[in-house]
Amino acid sequence: MGLEIDIVWLTVLMFGSLLVLLMAGLPLAFVTGGLACVFLFLFGDAAMLNILPSRIFPLMTNYQLSAIPLFIFMASMLERAGIIEELYDMVYKILGGLRGGLAISTIIASTLLAAMCGVIGATEVTMGMIALPAMIRRHYHPTIACGSILAGGTLGILIPPSILAILFAVIAQQSVGELFIGAVIPGLILSGLYIIYVAAATTIKPTWGPPLPKEERVSTREKIHLLANMFAPLALVALVLGIIFAGIATPVEAAGVGTFGALVVAAMHRRLTIDNIRSAAITTLRVTGMVLWIIFGATLFVGFYVVNGGQEFVNESIAGTGLGPYGVLILMMVILVILGMFLDWVGILLLAVPIFIPLMKTMSFDGVFGLPGVSPEDLPLWFGVVYMVNMQMSFISPPFGYALFYLKSVAPPEVTMGQIYRSSLPFLFLQAVGLAICIIFPEVVLWLPRQVYG
Repeated sequence: MGLEIDIVWLTVLMFGSLLVLLMAGLPLAFVTGGLACVFLFLFGDAAMLNILPSRIFPLMTNYQLSAIPLFIFMASMLERAGIIEELYDMVYKILGGLRGGLAISTIIASTLLAAMCGVIGATEVTMGMIALPAMIRRHYHPTIACGSILAGGTLGILIPPSILAILFAVIAQQSVGELFIGAVIPGLILSGLYIIYVAAATTIKPTWGPPLPKEERVSTREKIHLLANMFAPLALVALVLGIIFAGIATPVEAAGVGTFGALVVAAMHRRLTIDNIRSAAITTLRVTGMVLWIIFGATLFVGFYVVNGGQEFVNESIAGTGLGPYGVLILMMVILVILGMFLDWVGILLLAVPIFIPLMKTMSFDGVFGLPGVSPEDLPLWFGVVYMVNMQMSFISPPFGYALFYLKSVAPPEVTMGQIYRSSLPFLFLQAVGLAICIIFPEVVLWLPRQVYG
């Protein structure tokens, strides 16, 4: 029999030691898993030890999770086929003649890439290597140049096939297909907000984003040729998402189709080599391994906390604040943004969502300002998409947003960390606006799934 401990002290001990070890630079997967084992040994009993296999085994055998390595391999293969460079090249030559055209091209290319990859790191790094030097050469303002890459890159976490959606669906026992479809309109709204901001800023201050000089613009014939070049990868994305949305295939089956399609696209671009396949497979193995270890560690950590009455403690603490359902939701969003400053998205998902979802299900959201609310059966889907929009903010929120460091790692030396931090702020504000739109107008999330699934 383990030691007796009050839930308040257990909360302080568990989350305090988690924070200290993460700040010491230890990897999240082993910190959460290791702490769970230590606390199980100290405060648990023989029956609680059953948590270990009973939490991990269902995840090891979960069919939905097999979509993750397939989508990662598809993204890695498309990246090695040079699709990211070609896609940016196409959009930038078509739109380069506009004010702020290069930044708008970056956002549009990132939106299309999000639909191909769903992996943020690849988009941020590659765009940082291609688009940032091009914009600096044309004397773009750092806020527009860095901000468009940062914000555009984070769309990968929202627009399907998003790996976050697959993981959220598994943890919250939600339909992956519905989450994919629910995230489409919010993703396009955010992309649109970024484009409007860039267009407005460069119209008010033309020096912030000068258009391409006349002699560098291309003819209509060349624009058509560029579009023809991108037909195969764009058709692949349409196929993968189309068969999910039409209900012909599950996300896992669609991921299999996408993986095969990515190999075909790489062959068409003459990039299907043994080296490319091998390096894409190794990337897939690394990322999937990391995600799975974090899943195992964090599930044990949260499992132990919930078994010891953590869920009731959190529910009572939040109920004790006297906030209404929307007040509680805003409090959750603030907690998620703060967590996003220190943790990566997989960790936040596994630590926060299992505690937040049961709490959300006890509340009724009847709408604000006299607008329609959310019915109880639509609540998990709506909250899932709201959560995913929030997670975008965690990627570009200083001081430790991952996207900020991805960009700094490939940015030219004259781009300082301070400039990158400052450039993220207007786009963070736009993401907050997008989040508010999804909360105030839930139909933005729910309308499309209703059309598809009836």
